[in-house]
Amino acid sequence: MIPSKLPNTGTTIFTVMSALAKEHGAINLSQGFPDFPCPPALQAALERYIEGGFNQYAHMAGAIQLRQAIANKVALTYGAKLNPETDITITAGGTQALFTAIAAVVHAGDEVIYFTPAYDSYAPAVLLQGGKPIAIELEQLNYSIPWQQVKDTITPRTRLIIINSPHNPSGTILSAADLEALQGLVRGTNILILSDEVYEHIVFDGQQHQSVLRYPELAERSFVVYSFGKTYHVTGWKLGYCVAPEALMREFRKVHQYLVFSVNHPAQLAFAEVMETQPKLWQELPSFYQRKRDLFIDKLKKSRFSIWPSQGTYFQLLGYESITDEVDTALAERWTRELGVASIPVSVFYNQPVQNKVLRFCFAKSDEVLEAAAERLCKI
Repeated sequence: MIPSKLPNTGTTIFTVMSALAKEHGAINLSQGFPDFPCPPALQAALERYIEGGFNQYAHMAGAIQLRQAIANKVALTYGAKLNPETDITITAGGTQALFTAIAAVVHAGDEVIYFTPAYDSYAPAVLLQGGKPIAIELEQLNYSIPWQQVKDTITPRTRLIIINSPHNPSGTILSAADLEALQGLVRGTNILILSDEVYEHIVFDGQQHQSVLRYPELAERSFVVYSFGKTYHVTGWKLGYCVAPEALMREFRKVHQYLVFSVNHPAQLAFAEVMETQPKLWQELPSFYQRKRDLFIDKLKKSRFSIWPSQGTYFQLLGYESITDEVDTALAERWTRELGVASIPVSVFYNQPVQNKVLRFCFAKSDEVLEAAAERLCKI
């Protein structure tokens, strides 16, 4: 029997819940993907580039047209100047970019600080490099980072700190004070930052996404990961990108070229075109998803759930502490079978047993689906 490098890893909860939802014909608000079509202009551009013969390998780092479009957008959005030749690499989705960044800089024995509840790919990627993931639990209810604990946790072995904002699964966002606190902690050290910003444009109530790219001291030591799938409703296209200063990107590309080499060429050209000609598609994303969040919350006002309006992402947490004492994993499965609404138990995003009686629901769905799900949830 070959010893497993990830002995405690099984089928992800997302696969389990989606399969259960399909089996029972439930409304699937578990896995985070939209149920509406991609922008027509993007689809038309993709078809045109396929028909135009752009079907062979793209440049290893990505089509230069797309890297230039990204540099233009970053300058407009965050005021950061990027060299599209050296500072941007196109990846097969955000998760590949996260893995590649970790693989590029984490050596055996290095410590990597991350915050739970957390996206489930962080810790396994660290373990596969022989590193040691160090989990720090976010504050209960407001899911804020306990900065003094971070300071106390840093050791000479700390190689990387992973942050995520807007945050999956909590739907919270980091503030300018958070980024300034992080900047102060790593100043004068060799600690690197991996910033997962795949939901960068899905921020609500007039708030501003605090990218590390707004902070030059952080940007010079950071890998920053983004996702086209989240922005353009095409998660199945699996296209994202990583931004980093030249020295870090050089190491990133060493891994990238052997992991995937290059990614979908016609899709890259389609994104490049649409980014330049249809900027409203990402500029209007906050209002698009805020309306869906508000609709979902409004329809749940008569329910027995505790509701903390999402600040970002397309996820909404609901607390069920006044409904039942059941463990969230068992409850999520039972409600999928009996109620016909699938969700994700938040406890699975922790590295140790936690029971705060919270479920995560995805509201990147049609209005009709959200209304139908809310109606069922209000009957509990």
